Amino acid sequence: MAQRELLRLATAGSVDDGKSTLLGRLLLDTKLLLSDQLEAVSRDGEGPDLAALTDGLRAEREQGITIDVAYRFFATPRRSFILADTPGHERYTRNMFTGASTADLAIVLVDARHGVVTQTRRHTQISALLGIRHVVTCVNKMDLVGWEQERFEAVAADVRELAQRLAIPDPLVLPISALHGDNVVDRSERSPWYDGPPLLEHLEQLDVAADRDLSRLRLPVQWVARPANARRRGYAGQLAAGTLRAGDPVVVLPAGTRTTVSAVDTLDDDAGDASGNGAGPVVAVPPLSVTVELADDVDVGRGDVLVSPGSEPPAARELEATICWMAEEPLRPGRRYALKHTTRTVRATVQALHERIDPETLAPEREPAALALNDIGRVTLRTSSVVLADPYAENRVTGAFVLIDEHDNDTVAAGLVLSAREVRPAREGRRDVTWHASSLERERRWGALGTRGATVWLTGLPASGKSTIAVELERALVDSGRAAYLLDGDNIRYGLSDDLGFSPGDRAEHIRRVGHVARLIADSGTVAVVSLVSPMAADREAVRELHDAAGLAFLEVFVDTTPEECERRDPKGLYARARAGEIKGFTGVDAPYERPRTPDLHVPTAEVEVAPAVARIVELLRDDQ
Repeated sequence: MAQRELLRLATAGSVDDGKSTLLGRLLLDTKLLLSDQLEAVSRDGEGPDLAALTDGLRAEREQGITIDVAYRFFATPRRSFILADTPGHERYTRNMFTGASTADLAIVLVDARHGVVTQTRRHTQISALLGIRHVVTCVNKMDLVGWEQERFEAVAADVRELAQRLAIPDPLVLPISALHGDNVVDRSERSPWYDGPPLLEHLEQLDVAADRDLSRLRLPVQWVARPANARRRGYAGQLAAGTLRAGDPVVVLPAGTRTTVSAVDTLDDDAGDASGNGAGPVVAVPPLSVTVELADDVDVGRGDVLVSPGSEPPAARELEATICWMAEEPLRPGRRYALKHTTRTVRATVQALHERIDPETLAPEREPAALALNDIGRVTLRTSSVVLADPYAENRVTGAFVLIDEHDNDTVAAGLVLSAREVRPAREGRRDVTWHASSLERERRWGALGTRGATVWLTGLPASGKSTIAVELERALVDSGRAAYLLDGDNIRYGLSDDLGFSPGDRAEHIRRVGHVARLIADSGTVAVVSLVSPMAADREAVRELHDAAGLAFLEVFVDTTPEECERRDPKGLYARARAGEIKGFTGVDAPYERPRTPDLHVPTAEVEVAPAVARIVELLRDDQ
């Protein structure tokens, strides 16, 4: 027997527009509720509380709003449905973004009395961003405006104008009363002027099969199976696009190895040809989970992707993307996160923050300083290794990702790829680059030279006095017979970092390079003295981890000077230029500085002079010996 086609739905709209009530009405009128479910939400003499059928959290029932995404399943003789009831309150916009990310169709509710409001625009925009090709706008609570056709037409005109701005094709607008069931399952006699279908009829007849990409294979490998009695290994994953059958040629990315599929297991007895009629050889189609065997013994692991020849995505190291920010702490350029894309996880740096979308006007705010909770914006990300991504408009699986804070494992953003670009470092693609340990042991070298290496990292606002302390520290160490060398940020930019600008991403890369140079100098037995603003805690921590992994001492010295004092000193006049708008993203003016929480040495320059600060650093280095 043929399976009923599945349609994934997501509801959206402002608070009290009736989303939960609509879903409850669908469940009730399709006679899919059990008697005990109805009894649990029934009110004395008033019938069932339809919203309570999907508002499952205690806090939701107490506050009368939807907070989290509620999923419900129901089916009719024609089709199966998964309903995602997403929150309407602005604070929970992030939940709507994630809840609608897998939807084929979005139902946006509008209160007939209020018309199109900010949340209507925000949720319709999110639906468009998420690539939902089918959007239905239900003008709800028509009973409260006397089923006036003029009122409906006015709201419908606003909805269609919004859809046109967002490039949403053929939006359906229909008048309903979710509370009373008008035009939800059956056509209502109260709206004789409406000649369109009721909601359920439209949902049952909608064709979403054409939305699937069956031409370009995308199979992210999630698991490598090695059965004891099998001749070959199996590679398991969920098919994101294309079709797959035995005999198909494939390319394994990112290695680029070419081979042929020798077997496909869908774990589905009804699997057949691409039309789903169950006849012929096994053919896998999205979104089936499959295990494939390959004709050749090639190197394939989790995070690799099987693609069809001629349709390979770029081995991208830079992504331009739209993201929805989901964390309380704002997103600022220069931050680093873990980026999870399909089955692959890499590190990513926020290279630049280009736009923030105004939820009221939908107009972009250019070069914002940060993205706050629930903000939507456009960013550029630089990744630590390749990401095999397609534009989200072409593939909603391989074009989506999440950002994760590695300190607490919280998901802080959901992202949609706009474009993916290859950025090749000098050694990109060269597998013969390996770390060669010195044949001269460190202790033997240090013992013969009579010295010990370390890195002293001075961080603080521009003009805080870092360089002054660094210069005196280098002189004091050398005068005492200990090898030392000052790495000044500006000097490094004359050579090693002369290809970098001052964008947050370039600054992070500059710090990374200086950290590696400092590590090599410290390994040689010399004290590397680094004077660098290095405003982001994650960048400084990455340099510390680099030294810890090599067993080298790393001292973080926080040169703590008030912004007012730094600006008063300002030998280069940079603060004045930044306040005049000549310099963008200047630390201490319009870019953040993250104070070290637990530095190895805190130097408040209002209380401590240069000489005592240098003496204290020398003492710490001596203690390390």
